[in-house]
Amino acid sequence: MNDTSPLQLGGDEAEATKWLALQQERAPAGHWDELRGQVTPLTKAKTLAPLAETVSALSGAWQTFTDRLASETAGQQPDLNARMANLQRQVRDNGITYNVYAAADQPQRPWSLDLFPLMLDTKDWQQIEAGVMQRMQLLERIMADAYGPQKLVLNGQLPAALVQGHPAYLPAMHGVPPVGGRYLSLAAFDLARGPDGCWWLLSQRTQAPSGLGYLLENRQIVSRLFPQAFEAFPVQRLAETYRTWIDGIKARSPAGASAHIALLTPGPYNETYFEHAYLARYLGLSLVQGNDLTVRDEKLYLKTLQGLQQVHGLLKRVDDDWLDPLEMRADSTLGVPGLLQAVRSGNVLVANTPGSGFLESNALLGFMPALARDLLSEELQLPAIPSWWCGEAAALQDVLPRISSCVIKPTYPYNTDRQSFEPVQGHALSRREQDEWAGRILRDPDAHTLQSWLPLSHQPTWQTAADGASCIQSRPVELRVFAVANAQGHWQVLPGGLARLGTREGIASMQRGGSSADVWVQSATPSTAHSQRQSQSQSQSQSQSQSQSQSQSQSQSQSSSPSPKPTPPTPRPQAEPIPDVTALQRQRLVTSRAAENLFWMGRYTERTENTLRLVRLSLEILGSENQNRPDLLQFITRMATRHGLVRVGVPAASQAHRVFERSLVAGLWDKELATSVGFNLRAVRLAAASVRERLSPEHWRLLEQTESRFFSPEQQSAAPDTLAVQRLLADTSQMLAALTGAQTDRMSRDDGWRLLSIGRHIERLQFLSSALSEAVQLGLIGEQAGFDAVLDLFDSTISFHAQYQQSRTPQALMDLLVTHSDNPRSLGWVAHTLRSRLRRMGNLADGATTPMAELVPQLIEMTPESLWPLDNKPAQAGSTLPLHAALAHCQTAACEVSDQLCSLFFTHSGEARYSVGA
Repeated sequence: MNDTSPLQLGGDEAEATKWLALQQERAPAGHWDELRGQVTPLTKAKTLAPLAETVSALSGAWQTFTDRLASETAGQQPDLNARMANLQRQVRDNGITYNVYAAADQPQRPWSLDLFPLMLDTKDWQQIEAGVMQRMQLLERIMADAYGPQKLVLNGQLPAALVQGHPAYLPAMHGVPPVGGRYLSLAAFDLARGPDGCWWLLSQRTQAPSGLGYLLENRQIVSRLFPQAFEAFPVQRLAETYRTWIDGIKARSPAGASAHIALLTPGPYNETYFEHAYLARYLGLSLVQGNDLTVRDEKLYLKTLQGLQQVHGLLKRVDDDWLDPLEMRADSTLGVPGLLQAVRSGNVLVANTPGSGFLESNALLGFMPALARDLLSEELQLPAIPSWWCGEAAALQDVLPRISSCVIKPTYPYNTDRQSFEPVQGHALSRREQDEWAGRILRDPDAHTLQSWLPLSHQPTWQTAADGASCIQSRPVELRVFAVANAQGHWQVLPGGLARLGTREGIASMQRGGSSADVWVQSATPSTAHSQRQSQSQSQSQSQSQSQSQSQSQSQSQSSSPSPKPTPPTPRPQAEPIPDVTALQRQRLVTSRAAENLFWMGRYTERTENTLRLVRLSLEILGSENQNRPDLLQFITRMATRHGLVRVGVPAASQAHRVFERSLVAGLWDKELATSVGFNLRAVRLAAASVRERLSPEHWRLLEQTESRFFSPEQQSAAPDTLAVQRLLADTSQMLAALTGAQTDRMSRDDGWRLLSIGRHIERLQFLSSALSEAVQLGLIGEQAGFDAVLDLFDSTISFHAQYQQSRTPQALMDLLVTHSDNPRSLGWVAHTLRSRLRRMGNLADGATTPMAELVPQLIEMTPESLWPLDNKPAQAGSTLPLHAALAHCQTAACEVSDQLCSLFFTHSGEARYSVGA
């Protein structure tokens, strides 16, 4: 329904329930309705039952939700539009993105999140939790057999084509015991509620499942929008499970609780890179890329400014194919050469153990019930959607006539030499298309798996159209839940998950219009929720311990008599606390790649500020009463040409004012001009993206806002209007000042930050010394207009007037802009700070930065008169002034320090992506 007219509730909670039920369209016939807690019925005439018959009752969870919603709004219709606007603002402010093959010139795509949570009561969650823990035990047993005795294949319980014949199976890992005793540390299970109200398993993910970071952000945002409902439900918390997971990885790693754990990401162009950076920051892990790591003596090391630091645990977000170019894909730049050998040697725990990808095959689901009976002596508590692997002749004959009621899925993944394709719904195919698919299946049955089509349950969602109209609509929903291994090696299910919402046509991927929702799992009571989870974990732990023991002996073979189920111990009200090893103070490591990106982030930030100020000064001169002064026009022409702000061949400002001005303005957004303001601004964002885990959300948001505003179509379309361009440049300059503040005040003062600061000061020293050199050679400071232009470019006009009033002498200018020890735009202050930063990093590379500091001139120890003697007039400065030698020394030192730093710290870390210009 689309009726969103105001409805006065009069404080009656029953009216709030009625309002919500009337607003939301019902789930399609035959689908479970999450709002009403029942399947949508059909009348005898095969039409939907009258709406009045379904308004009276909501599910218990939604009844609680609407009651609290009415309480929050004091009897008025809830302003859900305002809450949705708040939600979208938080998504933008937190910089939550999900990109599809993100490119440098594409804007970041905001994460899609719905207003209403998916709510699961205690009964629902008990079915899910018990079933997921049982399946985790089964998956672990299958992995142990596949990379051990392989009896499941020998006994015919699993086809060889789904194990050794699967492209994700790694023969190189056969016979290798798992580091820490567990193959799996994390798995994700995609579930859906069927028309019977029960939850069914659709698929499982074991290689590098995503969602753990996004669901945390979903929780933080949605829980704040409905605080009373969140507490009244009440909702189980998430944080403890994350801590349990990381403690488990540390406990099983070779170094134990003191282990160094890293998160391996494909990089900032991956669609879920936000999540990688978020999890690394939240969990306190080192976020690394493949070229940050190296294997020496069968051990994994992280390349840092402090030297090689051993990594004991690696949480991978890279699929197994790309992990090791020596043994897997030779063209991979995402992995680490020799990584598999380090795993085989037991020197690093990789979560999950490489080679688990074959467990993700949809074809495996059809064999799981029998495997549970054989290996666990149990029936599966969480049923999977009926699946048929067409490689079995009997299954093929059984399912092929029913192709119209099935979903056709690939047995094997993409990027392999086996046939793969996008899943296809049989009921959406014409008869001719069904016959064509049947032929394809018959020609290559192994590559095809058919699953029954399941009518998905529908979840209320808040939809807002472009014209502002809004309504509550019904959308299909799937649920992804996560299971992790704790420090004792036992399984624990995260009490919540990531709900994925589809379009009206069905579930769609996040790339194709899908959305997400928070998941609320109901606690029995707020006070006992934690103890209940601990009791369940203890009970399940005993069962897992016995199952694991059986697995290590002879339970891999079929047994004629089932093993007795263990008796759970008496629950304790509180488990033994796990030591908080994360509280131990540890020096933050700076990888060579992060150091390089921070260095160039600093340089590009300063370069953007400098060129922005130069363009503003040039436009002001061209539009002022000084536009006909040849010395000023020559100065801005030389500076603009030197810094690449106008293209080669553009007439000088003295020859064609307007042509020069138009070229200067047009070059602001020139993406091919590597020195343009826009190019440098975008380069800041690209460098920052690679170290996003080191930036606060406010810092990243400010950076994105600065870039998006500068490149907005409205701003570029106003290019012919010089006044509009000047306003944009002024606004951008203010935002860059805020960025400078974020870099100065919001980042830890470690070696990475020092390199960022060094990059800024190298750039400032180079730019300001070259600008002053040009001004002096042109005799610019001999006239008031030229003198003021130099002060403006140095951003020191206010300081000059406050200290020297109208005394425009060369010595006063030398004092403020060259030798001053308190002016941050003084060359002396910049050089002194640069020397100090280099000396502070003397603990690295055997003190190699200390000699670099000696390359930088000590300008604050000089006097203005020694640079510009009193008997020299500005118009007769020539090239004999000591100042010229000092300025040339500054430019030479800046280049030499930059080159030596790059050679010392960056060249061994891979391609220097951001080293554009010197």
